[in-house]
Amino acid sequence: MVSHRNGRRDLVLYDVDDPDSCLASIPLTDDEAEALADVLGASLMLGQLAGLRQQAAGLLTEQIALPAGSPFVGRRLGDTRARTRTSASIVAVLRDREVIASPGPSFAFEANDVVVAVGTRDGLDGVTAILAGDIDD
Repeated sequence: MVSHRNGRRDLVLYDVDDPDSCLASIPLTDDEAEALADVLGASLMLGQLAGLRQQAAGLLTEQIALPAGSPFVGRRLGDTRARTRTSASIVAVLRDREVIASPGPSFAFEANDVVVAVGTRDGLDGVTAILAGDIDD
């Protein structure tokens, strides 16, 4: 079974004589993947993952476009004080086709950056307002 980053799961069948050759790829629903994992003895791990999902309830991830008119264009991430002010964390910035993971406080924003933040609904709304300049820094 192959579990993709986007959540899709496939049962992949390989040729015994040529392990690099895929004979078939069968997409699985969540229920089918869980049943197959149970048969293969992974039910304990699935239970732990379900527990993590419950612990993360209320945590959201959001992509926030940095408007060209934002007061933070050309300024550092640390200047936003977003985590201190909102309890939400900026975990990445998408710029053109590049992903800047875990940008530090000295990271400088550019117009049209897309900020990836993690937090509660209120925290994410706060980060959006800060980046838009709706909340004084």
